Amino acid sequence: MIAEVTEGIFEQEVIKAPLPVVVDFWAPWCKPCQKIAPLMEKLAEDYKGSVKFCKLNVDQDPQLAGRYGVMSIPFLLFFREGQPVDQVVGAVTESKLRPKVQELI
Repeated sequence: MIAEVTEGIFEQEVIKAPLPVVVDFWAPWCKPCQKIAPLMEKLAEDYKGSVKFCKLNVDQDPQLAGRYGVMSIPFLLFFREGQPVDQVVGAVTESKLRPKVQELI
């Protein structure tokens, strides 16, 4: 399951999360975002209990997107112990994304 986060709950859900977190910065009108959504769902299921997956709508929280330097979406930001440790920009394949998620564990 992928949790929807907003600026109001970002610190609790991402920064203070006990697990590593992947945040998908996206927007409903973004075709590449829609393209990777099923992959994100699959990875969230595969890594359930090991990695938390969240999505943040950049149209609803542009300040937060700006804080993390989001210039293009989809933008995946990987957090470990509350700190960003890696990122992926664009609609990538499972073969590129899965190893990055694995590295978080």
